[in-house]
Amino acid sequence: MNKLKLRNMLEQYFLEDIGERDISTELIFGKQERGEIAFIAKEAGVFCGEEVIVAGFKLLSEQNQVELFVRDGEWFEKGAILAKVSGNISDLLTGERVILNLVQRMCGVATLTNKAVSILGSEKTRICDTRKTTPGLRMLEKYAVRIGGGYNHRFGLYDGVMIKDNHISFAGSITKAVEKVRCQIGHMVKIEVETETLQQVKEAIEAGADVIMFDNRSPEEIKEWIGIVPKNIVTEASGGITLEQLPSYRETGVDYISLGFLTHSARAIDISVKVSITAR
Repeated sequence: MNKLKLRNMLEQYFLEDIGERDISTELIFGKQERGEIAFIAKEAGVFCGEEVIVAGFKLLSEQNQVELFVRDGEWFEKGAILAKVSGNISDLLTGERVILNLVQRMCGVATLTNKAVSILGSEKTRICDTRKTTPGLRMLEKYAVRIGGGYNHRFGLYDGVMIKDNHISFAGSITKAVEKVRCQIGHMVKIEVETETLQQVKEAIEAGADVIMFDNRSPEEIKEWIGIVPKNIVTEASGGITLEQLPSYRETGVDYISLGFLTHSARAIDISVKVSITAR
């Protein structure tokens, strides 16, 4: 995770929530009153967000002390203490909601990804995410996917070419779309083509695609079509695949299964923050 970008993101999130000041906390507590907060799991899951906790509270004050009891990628049970933070009460109360919201979200994505990987149960096929992320949280949600055992698809429109059905329609054909892209990009940029028919798969192969996506295709269709795809071309299944359907894709031979719900539909893990006063 990019620490400079994380710091910038946290600054923006804090500014959105705090505004000019935290009037509730300022009017009750002085600058010298110290306390401790604990992040406690109200349900089991995969932990993700240690850098958010550390960087977030350090951003509010370098004097804040963070103690982590689980690390990213580790499983925790209901009732587990995930982290403790000690420092000025004003800093702890001002920052805890923003940080808690992010950690709950990231744990939710990591836990759902872990579940998908476990249900698929394949040594060959990898689970990956999509661009269907929460605006402003893409870096964190994609990091959470990796922590959960999944892989990342492209991060945005800028780091990989994906020629979709609308591109093909406007360009006139897969061949024309790939040709236009290939003559302009560098050798480090991959080209993926979305296909819906066997004829499109054949055309994508002939056009020189690096990755072929089987879009909204059944396991039976993929298993049949994948046989003509050269080994040097990466294959991907995508389009409305659910957790319950994952086992049926296990024997298709596809390299990746992309799941938008890992990020757009993940439920936040329930975590609470308990406080205690250490000195007044």
